[in-house]
Amino acid sequence: MRKAILSIAILGIFFSANVSAQTETSGRESVYRATHTKVTELKHTKLKVNFDYQKEQMNGEEWLTASPYFYPTNELILDAKAMLIHEVALDNNGKKSPLKYEYKDDVLKITLDKTYQKNQDYTVYIKYTSRPNEVKQQGSMAINDAKGLYFINAQGTDSDLPTQIWTQGETESSSAWFPTIDKSNQKTTQEIYMTVPDKYVTLSNGLLKDSQKESNSLRTDHWVMDKRHSTYLFFMGVGEYAIVKDKWKNIPVDYYIEKEYEPYAKQIYGNTPEMIEFFSKKLNYDYPWAKYAQISGRNYVSGAMENTTATLHGSDILQKPGQLIDENTWEDTIAHELFHHWFGDLVTAESWSNLTVNESFANYSEYLWNEYKYGKDQADYHLMKDVNMYLHNPNDFKKNLVRFNYDSREDVFDLVTYQKGGGILNMLRNYLGDDAFFAGMNDYLKTYEYQNAEAHQLRLSFEKVSGKDLNWFFNQWYFGSGNPKVNYSFTFEPVKKQVSVIINQTQDQMFEFPLAIDVYDNGKPKRYNVWVNADAKNTFNFDVSKAPDLVNINADGVLLADITDTKTPEQNLLQFTNSKEFKSRYTALTGIKDQVGKNPAATKLLAAALKDPFFRIRMKALELMDLTNPEQMKVLGADVEKLASSDPKTLTQAAAIAALAKTKDRKYLPLFEKGVGAVSNAVKGSSLGGVLAVDPSKANSLADKINLDGASDELQAQLLPIIVKNKVTSQMSKIAPLAAFYPFIKFQNPELGKSAEEGFNWIMTSDNLKATESITKILGYAKNQMGDNPQAKMMVVQMLKDGLSKKMELLKQNPQNAASINKQIDALNKAIENYK
Repeated sequence: MRKAILSIAILGIFFSANVSAQTETSGRESVYRATHTKVTELKHTKLKVNFDYQKEQMNGEEWLTASPYFYPTNELILDAKAMLIHEVALDNNGKKSPLKYEYKDDVLKITLDKTYQKNQDYTVYIKYTSRPNEVKQQGSMAINDAKGLYFINAQGTDSDLPTQIWTQGETESSSAWFPTIDKSNQKTTQEIYMTVPDKYVTLSNGLLKDSQKESNSLRTDHWVMDKRHSTYLFFMGVGEYAIVKDKWKNIPVDYYIEKEYEPYAKQIYGNTPEMIEFFSKKLNYDYPWAKYAQISGRNYVSGAMENTTATLHGSDILQKPGQLIDENTWEDTIAHELFHHWFGDLVTAESWSNLTVNESFANYSEYLWNEYKYGKDQADYHLMKDVNMYLHNPNDFKKNLVRFNYDSREDVFDLVTYQKGGGILNMLRNYLGDDAFFAGMNDYLKTYEYQNAEAHQLRLSFEKVSGKDLNWFFNQWYFGSGNPKVNYSFTFEPVKKQVSVIINQTQDQMFEFPLAIDVYDNGKPKRYNVWVNADAKNTFNFDVSKAPDLVNINADGVLLADITDTKTPEQNLLQFTNSKEFKSRYTALTGIKDQVGKNPAATKLLAAALKDPFFRIRMKALELMDLTNPEQMKVLGADVEKLASSDPKTLTQAAAIAALAKTKDRKYLPLFEKGVGAVSNAVKGSSLGGVLAVDPSKANSLADKINLDGASDELQAQLLPIIVKNKVTSQMSKIAPLAAFYPFIKFQNPELGKSAEEGFNWIMTSDNLKATESITKILGYAKNQMGDNPQAKMMVVQMLKDGLSKKMELLKQNPQNAASINKQIDALNKAIENYK
């Protein structure tokens, strides 16, 4: 699963506004979360289902074949959430014999006809009704709802939404739509007969074996999955989709896409066959399933989900050329979910405590794909962003990667399992070397294919291949918490001509790790790879010809650590111009932030950064500069103008246009006006900002050209006041990420916070269901980021109550719109209740 997460800019708001947080389990008694005991072994699950769109329920028949796992038993215990159970029987070659059963508290206990022995199969028949709207279990930050089966616009009353059905099984929600043992360590083959209106297409795991027309314009599709996989990976999708065909070798690769987006399907999904080829070769293990399909679902409860052979994406994947020309923002997620088909679907975490063997690998697959397709700089940039999200969230410092004492299984879907876990795998790869790292992954997959595994088994595979003992690594990174917090200093000994580099760790639990140190002698770096022991202080001596110009630790950017680093602008310039690794260049560039416009070396560094081959470096330089400063304009202006008109990356063009717009110089008006007509949303947005900075009177005539689809945090902030002032209704729902947090934004940026507040009030005084639900949805995601901080929650509740009163007044004034406004009132009330 790729969880839906807030941007780091918004996360930062909570902590910069004096909002501290505790861990999810703080103040609660620790509970050991043992792996589920296997009493029964599922063998095959056969389902026949049809859907009641008016009641939003599903009628199901199930034939469940199983046997005792080891010990003899005469009982079958199944998870079955909020169902009506109509019949339970033993099925013996089609002959049904009633069985006694008890159903309460979402558990179905069936008394079998006799005591069965290990490997003695039986088949139980269950007739039932699934009622997802009656499910009581709650969602989380990662998966914000847990009712398993979702009817989207089932009655067709919302003209803005297609009618769809989709399922979401992770973590334990498959049992909301079929009785099963809803644990990750249960695997079974499956087949599903889905009866649907003939105008809809269906998707499920495995292959479509048969499709039969029925009376009343219905059709029954028969999907068969002949390889074992975990029950949480079962999937059904129904709706009006175009199916765009692709393939890898002889394996079908299909894209189920809403018809409006069909022309762009290959732009969105088209790298999938290349990804399958790349991952198959990298792992030395071919894609193990019979097909690969991808589908999107409206109002999805997370980011995306790796249902075996049938990945479900949230609707954010649906992009048009204006977004795609800038960047396919969902490509990392496409790689992530595909990689799960090895790590997660083929070999599955035996328990949620060991989720890292699923999600950390899927997270790291994003690095691998970026490295292969777009180069190491892009991969390192992606990793840096991920690791920084973890480092900047104090909630997560005390959490083990593998943890057995979580309060809720949903808690493990967090920045530790994903972002930190990916960074840990990058360190392990660097320590072992590529050959051993990928050979270890291959051994793990081959040893445990179609089974379950845990972190210890992962360690054993890497040890088996490399011959290295890895307990030291796994004990501190997998079964321990936190990370090194490092500062350093150096002294020069002129007689010995040696420099002593002192590495200090300031956290409570010491770490040991390899570390790359660049010592700059006569302006040039020499790389030393050292081993830091698990001590508060480590000293390393290196020969030099004179006092070093600079010492740069973690020079390769591999170590996952919080490093205190203070350098002069001259040292940052030296580091930038002599470093090959992305992170050293990037930290040198950001290190001059407070010296821009004050120091000539900072300006020289910006000039060098504008010529960097990696576009993210160029963009960062453009963000840092201030061309209203005459010295900077003299040195940098010509290069910025060139980037604005001809950089190969539209995102860089947009950043350059934004830098020029700050000057409010009318000579750039033709450039800005040309950019308003660009295909790129980013170029168009920055150009609009430029035109309005130079000539605010044009706001009304240009309002309809504003589009926040795919906009960066910076562009959203730039365009928000324009959208709110000019009441650009088409963009109302898209200002939610800022409007929802206006009380916090005011702490950082009062001017932007004022516009965000006006935007919130505009939404609350308007009959716009989509915009209101965007507010409540993003606040739902944010709740867990706030931890147990009452101040932050109180601010949100007060804001929502103010919004609710505005909606109530709106209802009084517009009783004819009661249906829509009442839905918005319900959404606000639910959000308020969620924060209490």
